[in-house]
Amino acid sequence: MSLRLPAVLLALGAAAALFMGGCGGDASAGEAAVAIRYSHFEPEVITATAGDPITITLQNGDPIEHEWIVGTAAVHERHRNGTEPFHDEIPTEVTIPSLSTRVTTVTFAAPGEYQYICHLPGHAAYGMVGTVRVTED
Repeated sequence: MSLRLPAVLLALGAAAALFMGGCGGDASAGEAAVAIRYSHFEPEVITATAGDPITITLQNGDPIEHEWIVGTAAVHERHRNGTEPFHDEIPTEVTIPSLSTRVTTVTFAAPGEYQYICHLPGHAAYGMVGTVRVTED
């Protein structure tokens, strides 16, 4: 039993490091991580390159479900008034159950800034908003 304790502590330490400091918004390597804690996205800005795929790891450290919807104002308007309870088919629309991780890969065609928002009731007003800044190659 005592041999298992160090392995458990090591795994907990690695998970804590991932949630506490391992999340970066610079996607120069085609990858980024977004942590969700206390109903906020960290980081609030992700940088991607137009035309290049970016794999985004979404880590929900909260005991409640969240969603990560990224897109134009029209996309967000549809979700503000929509009734889709779960997102798992469109790479820019992801539901992240409580205390779980989801991974999505997105290719942004054009440079610009695209907001990501959790549209569950009250979450955006609480501050669950961020930006994907897409630059030219």
